[in-house]
Amino acid sequence: MLELPKITPEETSPFPSPGEDWYTTPTGDARGYIDTHRLKELWFHTGTVCNLACDFCLEGSKPGDTRLGLVKLADVKPYIEAALGLGVEQFSFTGGEPFLAKDIVKILTLASSHRPCLVLTNGTEPLLRRFAELDVLRESANPVSFRISLDHYKEDIHDKGRGKGSFSKALEGLKLLSDMGFAISVARHLKPDEDVEATSAAFARLFRQNGLPEDLHIVAFPDFAGPGSLPDVPFVTTACMTRYQTEESRMEFMCAFSRMIVKQAGKMRVYACTLVDDDPAYDLGPALDESLKERISMKHHRCYSCFAYGSSCSEL
Repeated sequence: MLELPKITPEETSPFPSPGEDWYTTPTGDARGYIDTHRLKELWFHTGTVCNLACDFCLEGSKPGDTRLGLVKLADVKPYIEAALGLGVEQFSFTGGEPFLAKDIVKILTLASSHRPCLVLTNGTEPLLRRFAELDVLRESANPVSFRISLDHYKEDIHDKGRGKGSFSKALEGLKLLSDMGFAISVARHLKPDEDVEATSAAFARLFRQNGLPEDLHIVAFPDFAGPGSLPDVPFVTTACMTRYQTEESRMEFMCAFSRMIVKQAGKMRVYACTLVDDDPAYDLGPALDESLKERISMKHHRCYSCFAYGSSCSEL
C-alpha cells in the first residue's frame, strides 16, 4: 500500500487558523496542495450584489446582497500598485455584477493603463446602461476584454435560470462590445456527459446568426454549488496530485499563479482564488506579497472541479 506523506503545520508558512483539516482529509490522508510560483493574474471581486438572482450562482449573488462589499477606486488602487511590483500580467474582475460598482469604469481605466484587463459580466441592464462610459476604455494603453455569461445556446434554458429577457440582452451586450472593438468571450454551463462537439456547433450557429464571430472563446464551468455548500465529492489528496498531475500541470491551477481581492466587512482581504471566498480558511490576510508565500490546501469542494475538470476562471 502506498505510504502517503503527511503535511504538518511546520512544513508550511504560517496560516491564519486553518485547522487540522487543512492538512489532512477526514480519512487521515494528506491533502493535496499547491505552492504559488508567481503572480500572473490578480482578480478583484467587485461585490456580491447583482441585478439577477440565479439559484445556481456560486457566489449566492442577488439584488441587495452584501456578503462581499462593493469596491471603490481607493480600495483597489493599493493592490494594483502592489501587484505591479510583483510582476502581475493581468487584472481581472468578477462579481456579483461588476457594473453595479459605481467606480468600475474608473477602476478599469486605472488598471488598463498598466496591464490588460478581463471583466466577467452577465451582459444585461447594468452593462447596457453604462455603454457610453466604456468609450474611454478604447483609448487605454492595454486592452480591456469582456466575458459574458450565456449558460446555454437555447433562450428558454438560459432564461429559466437568469430571468426572462436575459438571453437577448446578453447577446445584445456581446454584439455592442464586439462592435466597439473589445475582445469578447462567453461563459457557459458544462453538463455531465454532454456532447461537447454538438454543443460547440450549436453555439457557433448562435453566434453566426447574431453577427458574432463563430469561434468566440467559450469557458465551460461545471456546477460549483452555492456558497457554504458541502457537496459530496472525492477528497483531493497528495497522492492524487502526484499520481495524476505533473509539476507542469500543477502550475496551471489558479492558486499557483493568481489571488483574489475582496471587500469583507469593510476590510480588503486576499483570498487564494476566485472559487473559495466562502471559506475563511482561504483568507490569506490583507497583504498581497505575504499571501504568495502560503501553501494552498485543496480542501474546498471546488478544488475537486479544478482537479477533475481543469476548471479555471482565468483565460491566461
